[in-house]
Amino acid sequence: MPPKKKSSTSASRSTVKAAPPAPLTSLRGVSSWREATAWLKARGIEDVECITPDLAGVPRGKMMPTSKFTSNTSLALPSALYRHTISGEYPDETENFRYEPRDSDLKLVPDLSTLSVVPWESDPTAQVICDVVGTNGEEVPYTPRNVLKNVMRLYSEKGWKPVVAPEIEFYLVAINEDPDYPLHPPKGRSGRSIVGGQGYSIAGINEFDELIDDIYHFSEKQGLEIDTLIHEEGPAQLEINLRHGDPIQLADQVFLFKRTIREAALKHGIYATFMAKPMQGQPGSAMHIHQSVVDAKTGKNIFSNPDGTPSRAFFNFIGGMQKYVPSSLVMLAPYVNSYRRLTPDMACPVNNAWGYDNRTTAFRVPISEPQARRVENRLPSSDANPYLALAASLACGWLGIMKEIEPTEPTYDTANEGSIDLPRGLLEAVALLEDETALEEVFGKEFIGIYAGVKRGEFETFMQVISPWEREFLLLNV
Repeated sequence: MPPKKKSSTSASRSTVKAAPPAPLTSLRGVSSWREATAWLKARGIEDVECITPDLAGVPRGKMMPTSKFTSNTSLALPSALYRHTISGEYPDETENFRYEPRDSDLKLVPDLSTLSVVPWESDPTAQVICDVVGTNGEEVPYTPRNVLKNVMRLYSEKGWKPVVAPEIEFYLVAINEDPDYPLHPPKGRSGRSIVGGQGYSIAGINEFDELIDDIYHFSEKQGLEIDTLIHEEGPAQLEINLRHGDPIQLADQVFLFKRTIREAALKHGIYATFMAKPMQGQPGSAMHIHQSVVDAKTGKNIFSNPDGTPSRAFFNFIGGMQKYVPSSLVMLAPYVNSYRRLTPDMACPVNNAWGYDNRTTAFRVPISEPQARRVENRLPSSDANPYLALAASLACGWLGIMKEIEPTEPTYDTANEGSIDLPRGLLEAVALLEDETALEEVFGKEFIGIYAGVKRGEFETFMQVISPWEREFLLLNV
């Protein structure tokens, strides 16, 4: 007699293993401390980096053993951390820029939905982005993540939810140990330095195949999703596009992507830089932001009427950006170097015009279906803190809707001819931010005072440096 067949029930019991709980398989984020403990244990994590962005978007925080992290230990940073310049200096106090009298602590509160591994570390390490609160748990309004959350709250109060999709440009450059020397493109796999004019070139991307593989690998390990990657016009200039989604989550992703790309580049003996204008005579690097707003309950795009035509909110959003973005530009272009990118001869908008599928305008409306109707802000540079850039851009659109600001007529020709309609330098941009009462109502007097004070401090530091231009043209001629 043939052997009896096992029943399907017994077979399934013997061959099918129960799937592990979802939190253990998640690449990114858990919902409770209990899940976090299990997630860390399952991966053998030894250390946890608790990080948060400072005003420049630089990761600050503390590293600790996993056992200490899961014991709900108190994490603190000094409040002065949000008052120093990119060079680590502390500006003098002014009427509106003040230090906390006691330099008291701020508390880090881990956002467990951001928990992920740090794939480039040799020892098993995890990272988590933290919110910042006062010692009594009160919100600190001037920290970048909170600035963006406050703008999101304005939309939420109206029953809306913004949707964004950032595009981040950056350069790969050869190792540069002496800042007195200009930057140069690195050598690719061909052994030759890549030249400019390689927009959308697959061969240009292939020059750095192994590096790009590591970027994808590191991103996948962290649960970060890249939509597309292209080669831009500059030599070894790349662009990464992220999928559209929640502004806070996308700001978190840009924050982590910058770190990821830098680490991947260092692994291959080169630098990745997000400077707005790293090389003279070459295109600058932008962080274009695609923006739309949906009804929080229905998910319908409020920029489109039921019949598919553009809505009043759509035009008012553009009107608000035209009116207020010039005054908030210092949050989109935060350094002296940022304004080197904003020049009319380098395919970068230097206006506050808008148009349909017109890349010479500051605010471009891509061709799309009604449900995907959106406005692309082309002014932010890639050196911007993503939380502050998104907050500024969305705040300007929100003000436009609330104040029913009408936009100009759309521009159908080249918009970059003639005068520059934006602040031409850092100090001018800072002054415009301080003078705009509508932005103070959105961001708060404390944030604007701190941010403006730090930016003025950075400008004074810059003024201490004598440039090659001065030595070349002033040394023997004046």
